[in-house]
Amino acid sequence: MVVVPASALCRYERFSLYNSPYPAHGSGHAIDLYPGTNGAISPVRGTVRSIQTVRCPDRTYATSEDHVLLIDCESHVARILHVDPAVEVGETIEIGDRLGTLIRSGFFGRWVDNHVHLGFRQPGQNPYRAGGSLRIEVDVPVTGLAWDGTGTVLEAGPTHVLLDSPSDREHSGFTALADDDGVPLDGGLVHYEGGGTFSPADGKRSLLGTSIGLADGRDLRWADVAVFADEKRATGISLFASRVPFGVKLVFRDGHGFGPGEEVTVSIESTADAIR
Repeated sequence: MVVVPASALCRYERFSLYNSPYPAHGSGHAIDLYPGTNGAISPVRGTVRSIQTVRCPDRTYATSEDHVLLIDCESHVARILHVDPAVEVGETIEIGDRLGTLIRSGFFGRWVDNHVHLGFRQPGQNPYRAGGSLRIEVDVPVTGLAWDGTGTVLEAGPTHVLLDSPSDREHSGFTALADDDGVPLDGGLVHYEGGGTFSPADGKRSLLGTSIGLADGRDLRWADVAVFADEKRATGISLFASRVPFGVKLVFRDGHGFGPGEEVTVSIESTADAIR
């Protein structure tokens, strides 16, 4: 297990351990860090060991190439993606140093914001395989925000809608959407196979009065449910921890028709046809 310290996390606006369909994030073995206006800054201190260019899935909205940066830390090797590097092999970097430029990777869904992907390997492990990273813990508390399912659209993209709620603008730390029992949630509900929580929880979890899955410690296996914004079927809800004012992010596969300023009511229902 590797602990990402508060001194690194607080340089980013948001982070998520589970909000991804890729094996590297299974059971929270990688973390995505969203720096906002800070750009592609380093979450680790160490020496650049290697930089490798890799091909991406073909997306019309994204670049065809990504880069794997390997950084030797004190006892682990950090594996960083989604940055066009401005550093060189052999260079020593500190937490917060500029790594390069964030890229819109072909590994992203269209609704995914640019971010830094971070995982850790033991020194003797193959650092280029997608799987095999060490489990990650975060050294910051995450406060769960209760929500009644309503909100106003702040931002509308081709495949996403950002709402203004729930939000606790007085809170100075990280917050996340809470389930009905106050447990803060992480991941893609339910468009990715599994999700997680920012505090250990066991047993059935529910949101907006509907059972959404079964938790085992920090891991959460989604139930077969459907998310609706008014009468429009959504692909799901994008879940994360944020230190800027929080708002639910709804994602859609084929557009949505919502615009800024519109009032939206979200509901969750059991279904035999869950989107994965």
